[in-house]
Amino acid sequence: MMPFKFPQQGEEALVMGIINLSPDSFYGESRCVTVEQALSAAERMIEEGADILDMGAESSRPGSVPISEQEELDRLLPVLIKLVEVASIPVSVDTYKPAVAQEVLQAGASIINDITGLQHYEEMAQVISRFDAGVILMHMQGSPETMQNHPQYGDVLTEVCEYLEQSVVIAVSAGIDPEKIAIDPGIGFGKTDSHNLLILKNLNRLKDLAKPVLLGVSRKSLIGNILNVPVEERLEGSLAATVFGLMQGVSIIRTHDVQATRRVVKVAEAIMKEEI
Repeated sequence: MMPFKFPQQGEEALVMGIINLSPDSFYGESRCVTVEQALSAAERMIEEGADILDMGAESSRPGSVPISEQEELDRLLPVLIKLVEVASIPVSVDTYKPAVAQEVLQAGASIINDITGLQHYEEMAQVISRFDAGVILMHMQGSPETMQNHPQYGDVLTEVCEYLEQSVVIAVSAGIDPEKIAIDPGIGFGKTDSHNLLILKNLNRLKDLAKPVLLGVSRKSLIGNILNVPVEERLEGSLAATVFGLMQGVSIIRTHDVQATRRVVKVAEAIMKEEI
């Protein structure tokens, strides 16, 4: 496992590159069918300026169906084992299953990106703590299979913040290093476009939780619905949302497009700091 800590408020934002090992991920161009494709994508992202790589083997797009632990591991481990030998940056694995987390952390992953915010399986927090690994705690209403059917909230901002606050409590209580905890409001996970826009407009509300905020909006349907374009044409919209997030103190940008995002982060931060 590679040592790391998430950036604190005021520190330079990190860029997290997405490596999709699932055959049904919503963005076809990001899918890696073979180990070689995945390693090539990782090498390219590192060259383009990625600070973290985030691997996922089970799609969490709306309507997706869960896969077994074994199928998930069969996709993850052949890539992960080779990747940690050559990667110069930490590797995150997108999973909510404790058995999968146990295996990938044993194999050298540094971070678990849990779309359920440690609130689906109570043993997940203990697994992460035992390995002194990092965790990204995401908010999701429902499950990927049904989350976009009819998402409803009384007060979406308050409910997202309360959920994430509870996730942080779970993480800290299990002994996870407080400096290795980040939070993610879960854009597109059990939320309408109106919910997503309200969260994006008020990302600074998450500062009250005193944890680095990850923004994952890359090429999502929200961008497509605003611009009325397919997933292949959503780069500019994704970058616009990224800048807006950076202006509100977001610390990690999760993206399919590392080079473009790294450049946007560099320019936006230069303007905010008034320096080159």
